[in-house]
Amino acid sequence: MEEVEEKLEGGQGKTSVRRFFSRFCTPIFLESFILTFLAEWGDRSQIATIALATHKNAVGVAVGATIGHTICTSVAVIGGSMLASKISQRTVATVGGLLFLGFSLSSYFYPPL
Repeated sequence: MEEVEEKLEGGQGKTSVRRFFSRFCTPIFLESFILTFLAEWGDRSQIATIALATHKNAVGVAVGATIGHTICTSVAVIGGSMLASKISQRTVATVGGLLFLGFSLSSYFYPPL
C-alpha cells in the first residue's frame, strides 16, 4: 500500500513540474530567450566580460554582468512597451532598419582608425 502511495505522490510531483514548465516556457518566453541569447553571443560586452573575468573574481563579474544586463534589458522592454503605445511596430522596424543601414554606410565610408 505504501509503495502505491509513493508512486502516486511521485507521479503528482512530475505532473506539477510539467505544469510549471508549461506555464513558464511559453512561446514568447522561448522566442525572447533565443533571440536575446543569439544577439548577445559574441558581442563586445561578452568579450569584455570574459576579459574581466580572467583578471578579477569570476563570481563577482558574473553577478555584476547579470545584474547589469537585467537592468539594461528591463529598460529596453519598458521603453519598448511605452513606444509601442504611441508608434506602430512597422514604424519602429523601419526606423531601426534605416539606422542600421546608415551605420553600415558610415562604417564603410569612414572606417575606424
